[in-house]
Amino acid sequence: MAAAKATVFIDNERVVVTEYRFAVGENTGWHRHARDYVVVPLMDGRVKLMTKDGESFAEMKKGVPYFRTEGVEHDVVNANDDEYAFIEIELK
Repeated sequence: MAAAKATVFIDNERVVVTEYRFAVGENTGWHRHARDYVVVPLMDGRVKLMTKDGESFAEMKKGVPYFRTEGVEHDVVNANDDEYAFIEIELK
């Protein structure tokens, strides 16, 4: 799979704000979150979450954020027929 494009907008002593933009089928690559984080979808869509326990799908709603604690390990894949994007805000 090809990697999603990650653009860091803010990286300071308090937060890291990154936009992830995925073409169809692109993914973030396997990673572990070292910090608590908030994701804000930029559009409605669906992502496939690959974890050590298998795969699942999440329905994302434009502008509706969600929070996760540090330690999450996964690969996120664009499961839409078009480009998909979200903003990730990591809390330091």
